[in-house]
Amino acid sequence: MGIPLLPDELMLMLKEQWPCRETQITQLAGLLSPTRSSPSTLTIYGPHATGKSDVLRSYLDAAKLPHAIVRCRECVTGRHLLERTTAAVHRSVQQEDDEDALNYDGRCENISALVVHLQRLLEKREKFVLVFDGVDKQRDAPPTLLPALARLGEFIPNLTTILIVQHPPPRFLHHAGIPHIQFPSYTRAQSIHILSQKPPDIFVEAPPAELDYDDETHQEDKAWLWPRFCAAVWDSLGESVARDLVSFRDVCYKLWQPFVVPIVKGDFGTRDFSRLLVNQRKLFQDESVLLDSIIAPVKAGPNAPPSSTTTHELPYYAKWLLIAAYLASYNPPRLDALYFMKSTERKRRKKGGGTARSGGRLSQKRSVPRHLLAPSAFTLDRVLAILHAILPHDLRTTIDIYAQIATLSGLKLLVRSGGIGSADPLEPGSKWKVGSVVRWENVQGLARSLKFDVVDYVAE
Repeated sequence: MGIPLLPDELMLMLKEQWPCRETQITQLAGLLSPTRSSPSTLTIYGPHATGKSDVLRSYLDAAKLPHAIVRCRECVTGRHLLERTTAAVHRSVQQEDDEDALNYDGRCENISALVVHLQRLLEKREKFVLVFDGVDKQRDAPPTLLPALARLGEFIPNLTTILIVQHPPPRFLHHAGIPHIQFPSYTRAQSIHILSQKPPDIFVEAPPAELDYDDETHQEDKAWLWPRFCAAVWDSLGESVARDLVSFRDVCYKLWQPFVVPIVKGDFGTRDFSRLLVNQRKLFQDESVLLDSIIAPVKAGPNAPPSSTTTHELPYYAKWLLIAAYLASYNPPRLDALYFMKSTERKRRKKGGGTARSGGRLSQKRSVPRHLLAPSAFTLDRVLAILHAILPHDLRTTIDIYAQIATLSGLKLLVRSGGIGSADPLEPGSKWKVGSVVRWENVQGLARSLKFDVVDYVAE
């Protein structure tokens, strides 16, 4: 074993490696000191991409504490988690010459067996740290798994169990007095500061020799331009949708090379940030960079006509709601019992959709198809009743139908027609109708995608 680092040197090295996490590193050093006693259980929590796992792993390696880390997301069942735990502890202690560890059998069926295995493996160790990374995401986990793991230190005195979770509920371990370390989300200033540590190059290829642009000047220019660019990306895209550090970093690297194209061409200087920002403002208005795809975007030629086939997929229940609204607009209310009651389904099919003619004589009156007429107004109570009738399954209680109605209204697919003494557009008695852009062909396409025969429910 090498000479351990001094506490001050260790802290300085970790704080330089993980900026903006000085408080958390100090707390880890106080609770997991190699020379002091540590708590039997420790909880580390925080949102996604806040450095919980990486900071803890770096501290354990730098402090030379014997440890084992179990990635709970890679475990399929609860027994798989227990066997992965015993295997990880076995690999960690196998580094020393221990005949018992070398001859160890890793079968583990329950928590009691896990305790026995850990007592055997850690019998001669002064301190050992067992980390369960993402234990709140464990699949098929019984409700007693977390409290049982938190009590391992009561049976193994030299063991410290660390649980890494994202959003722990109150008293989720059924035990009071367990220390917690929080890793909050990075703020705007912290995110920009972290990304500014390693700014990317402006010029992929070296500039011509006649420009007299050396490496030192390049380092100064990119260190000056990159933080300002990151601040612009955060203000335009990162504040609302890319707030975690990983997403924010990916967006910045995607936009960096297109942003500095005018500098590479020589149209702008490296310090003309304001003019460059105005010239490249379209980059910060394109939200497609927030979506990850393995398919490269197709770039149309300069003479290619604008595409008019771009479509946007509606949510599942919004499709059903739009079909129900179309049926409510073009079906007379007096026929709702015939078309949408389950008891009349066989009768309706026998009569051809409720259009059977009496007397065996053809009608001499030619009527205009209803889908060619203007849509009629309907109430929300009626369209919700039709929605429940045509859905192939019961409506989930977690679906907010009124939010779907508001979405369709914002897209002008549903238009408010009037109300009855209330200014609330979502009042059950308010009048609605489908928008002018909703045509019979569109409804047929939606019904075909849902495998729903809408023709059987339209009155002629």
